[in-house]
Amino acid sequence: MSERAKPRRSRRRRNNRRRSVLVAALATALTGGAITTGVLMSASAAGPAAGTYRIVNGADGTCLTAPSSGAQLAAAECAGGAAQTWQLADSDGGFTVTTASGGLCVGVKGASTSAGKAVQQQDCDGGDSQVWKLTELGSAFHLVNVASAKCLNLKGQLAQQNSCDKASGKSWTLEAADASASPTPSASGSASASRTASPTASPSATSSASASKSPSASASASASVSATKSATASASSSSGSTTLGAWPTVTGGKAVTATIAVSGTYDGGLARFYGSGDLGSAGQDEDQGPLFELADGAVLKNVVLGAPAADGVHCLGSCTLQNVWWEDVGEDAATFKGKSASATYLVDGGGAKGADDKVFQHNGAGTLTIKNFQVADFGKLYRSCGNCKTQYERHVVISNVKATSPGKVLAGINANYGDTATISGVTIVGDSSKKITVCERFQGNSTGAEPPSLGSGPDGTYCRYSASGITYS
Repeated sequence: MSERAKPRRSRRRRNNRRRSVLVAALATALTGGAITTGVLMSASAAGPAAGTYRIVNGADGTCLTAPSSGAQLAAAECAGGAAQTWQLADSDGGFTVTTASGGLCVGVKGASTSAGKAVQQQDCDGGDSQVWKLTELGSAFHLVNVASAKCLNLKGQLAQQNSCDKASGKSWTLEAADASASPTPSASGSASASRTASPTASPSATSSASASKSPSASASASASVSATKSATASASSSSGSTTLGAWPTVTGGKAVTATIAVSGTYDGGLARFYGSGDLGSAGQDEDQGPLFELADGAVLKNVVLGAPAADGVHCLGSCTLQNVWWEDVGEDAATFKGKSASATYLVDGGGAKGADDKVFQHNGAGTLTIKNFQVADFGKLYRSCGNCKTQYERHVVISNVKATSPGKVLAGINANYGDTATISGVTIVGDSSKKITVCERFQGNSTGAEPPSLGSGPDGTYCRYSASGITYS
């Protein structure tokens, strides 16, 4: 039977003086200055004070990291240390970004202006492809390459440049690693120079008419989607993990008879939302509507989905699900549908129970990060669609997750489409015989046929994890 139809129960030149300032600052950062929290920086005419920084991604709270081998930069859980500490130096309204460990500059491979080209560490040459401008994005920033006018982005946890948009994987915050830096945000050196320090976006959250009838229906004001994600990630910024607590106490209940459309930020106040009317079936039909449908860049937080949960949550583009809980998963807990390879989805906190098959279904493109999450009684925690009519390369990052047996697979990916699963900090409970598969590779297709398994276990290419990253209790 088709995987989708199977019934179920319930991300040119600059002078040497400027470059040396940047190298000095990054050197301090990479040698391990004390980290302060949540400090944002932008370039101004005078430039920022010399200092060192940790560069944190808005999609999943990971830190930009210098590779131990090779040239391309990557992102990893924030753990401190030289590899995750950077120095910025003024360069005509922008910055050069340097690694102290090797005195190398961050630039684009081949000084290319094309999208998708690797961002790497390379010998400093003073070229525009090694100069980056910070342009404000809500309470975070884009890092825009001067030569290409493209943004620093993550794809499968590797750094590259792509066209600038509001995808959270292109959103960055800078945390000062040097108390003397005093990096108070000021107008950036780009076209947005007229903006004020410490930018704060006005409330933009909206919801559909049906949303206005539910508890806390007016979406709470948010600095920005990227700011919310950075704040969410800060809970685990020092240790890379967060203690997973008990399930929340529900504050009330609301029957949902029509899908709630969310744009901006929607805070449910930990009320229970459950399907009724057309959304009240407990069946497993693939064509069920969701209780919540999130527009590109939307944030859904503090929501409990009760039973029946219909098709849970749909993300039409990049989105954040923060502290969202599923008491009894319906068709799927959440489905991610963004069509751009730069789309980034973040599930931070929360939990799910009772998924006969998939918890998180990845039908679109981009990268999903699942962190600080707990799941119990499930089929697959994550599945890259094995037989969707339109197929994409997809990536998932799973960290600090507790999975309680019974369960079948933590991550199912399609190796033939270049999918990757990066997994760490997983605790599996009640599975002493190790029946739960951590990562399984499939041969995906676009015909609707059931995809065959190609094998399971870490291979360093598609299934990226180590035995030390999985704990059994």
